[in-house]
Amino acid sequence: MNLRTKFSLGLIFLFILIVLLGGLGIFYLNYVGIASKNLLKDNYRTIGYMNETLEALENIQLFQEAQFNQTRADLQEPIFASPQFEANLKIIAENLRLQQANITEVGEAELTKSITDNFADYQRLIQKAQTDKSFNANFYLTTLAPTHSIMIAKIHDILNINMNAIGRKNNELQATIAQVITSLIFIGLVCMVVSLIFIYGFPKYITLPIQKLTQSIAQIANHNYQERLDFKSYDEFGQLANSFNKMAEQLYEYENSQLAKILFEKRRTEAIINQMNDAIVGLDENKYVLFANPLAISLLGISEQKLIGKYAPDIATANDLMRSLIQELMTGFEEWEKPEYQPLKIFADDKESYFSKEIIDINIRPTHAERQILIGHVIILKNITSFKELDVAKTNFIATISHELKTPLSAIKMSLKLLDDQRIGELNAEQSHLLNNIREDSNRLLKITSELLNLAQAETGNIQLRLQTTPPEGIINYAIGAIEHLAEQKNIQIELLNEPNLPSIQADPEKTAWVLINFLANALRYSAEKSKIILQIKQENKYLNFSVQDFGIGIPEQYQAKIFERYFQIPESGRANTGTGLGLAISKDFIEAQHGKIGVRSTEGAGSTFYFKLPIIA
Repeated sequence: MNLRTKFSLGLIFLFILIVLLGGLGIFYLNYVGIASKNLLKDNYRTIGYMNETLEALENIQLFQEAQFNQTRADLQEPIFASPQFEANLKIIAENLRLQQANITEVGEAELTKSITDNFADYQRLIQKAQTDKSFNANFYLTTLAPTHSIMIAKIHDILNINMNAIGRKNNELQATIAQVITSLIFIGLVCMVVSLIFIYGFPKYITLPIQKLTQSIAQIANHNYQERLDFKSYDEFGQLANSFNKMAEQLYEYENSQLAKILFEKRRTEAIINQMNDAIVGLDENKYVLFANPLAISLLGISEQKLIGKYAPDIATANDLMRSLIQELMTGFEEWEKPEYQPLKIFADDKESYFSKEIIDINIRPTHAERQILIGHVIILKNITSFKELDVAKTNFIATISHELKTPLSAIKMSLKLLDDQRIGELNAEQSHLLNNIREDSNRLLKITSELLNLAQAETGNIQLRLQTTPPEGIINYAIGAIEHLAEQKNIQIELLNEPNLPSIQADPEKTAWVLINFLANALRYSAEKSKIILQIKQENKYLNFSVQDFGIGIPEQYQAKIFERYFQIPESGRANTGTGLGLAISKDFIEAQHGKIGVRSTEGAGSTFYFKLPIIA
């Protein structure tokens, strides 16, 4: 028997109980109603007939007494022929006729016949009195009045018989109603008990296999592939148990066949991680430490037992290096704010060493899932001490060379100024051309030297900032004034869009203006003649956004992420790569040193927008 049939039979059973209880209730209520109606109907009719007969007799009696109590002894008027008297006689005759057809109680028939006979005698006496004209007070008192009294007495006897019958039948009806109520209560209790037993037992009968199946699935999920189901039934649950047992058996066989291979691959992966020269720490999605190679354990300075399986933030409370490793994971950041990790200085191998940090998010796409889900993080520390030492040597070399070059370049500029002085002597056209070339080259060398000095300052972390409350209008006016001459030479319009009442910022006005001038100079360089550049300043939450938009050739998407790197120049034909590739890198250092943000948005062929944001004074 399948589940559908079982459910159907269960519901049919409950339906039958409901119909049975309702049908019995309707039957008994109908029975009681019919019984009460039929048992009392005839008695109430008899009482009605007799009351009307009694009222008519009393009316006749009152009428006659009023007539015979006159002052005159004899009355000669036909008092029995009045309409009122005739109407009451008809009422009595009609009710006696109806009563003869409604005999229901013992003794009622004899009394009815006796009253009918007395009424017939009464009518004959009245007829005789009318014929003989012998109606007088004596006739009324001796003949008619006793007949009235006899009929009234017998009518009261019939009324008593029916009233007693009504009381007796009412008691019988109440007993019947009580019996019906008792029967209905008993049947209702029986149906209720049967329903409760069914409600308790039937769902349990259906859900017990489901509970066992759920528990077994949980065991399978916990890799207990020896779990089996034993349903002694031939319905869908039995079929499900057979399929489940086959699945568990196949999983058990598969696990045993694949376990050795999986363990081997696991050991090989662990060996590879342990042999790597980089420190590696693995975390799950809840930031519990899954693994760490020996180098990472050595750098962290704690034992493997106190590291593996522990909650990384708990370890970070007592370990500065772990706190530095997971800082970004705990604070979080927007995608566009993804940090550029600075080298970490760690004491290792009896000396200060530098390590670069890289955090890799591990995402997988489950089968049939639409999106990837995060399952953990891998933190890699790469030893870059040798590179850092070379970088320091390079920085020192650049700073020394730049400083040494500034003196001869200044002397060259002084000599050029003297040669250009008309008091020394006139120069021909060729000599003037040569002097102009030398002047342009010396200016270019001075610019490169200044950029190299700024770069050396940034790389050594010795950027000298003069932070002060600075209104943005001063920076804007200074930057526009610095490049206004170049814009006029190319006939390029600089359109300024700034919101009214802009708040002040905490910034170094000289270095901030230097960055804005660099943006504007680059925009002029890559803009066509008779075009325009849009300089916009607006407030964005807690930052003031400075942006420079040009409508030039734009930057290919693959180069936008590298545009702020040192010495990077876009390798694109047709571009005038006359710079050093340091301007944007130095701009980035200046802005980030002031706790700001810098970036670019560009579409190739449609122009670029360079922007930086500086915090507003709270």
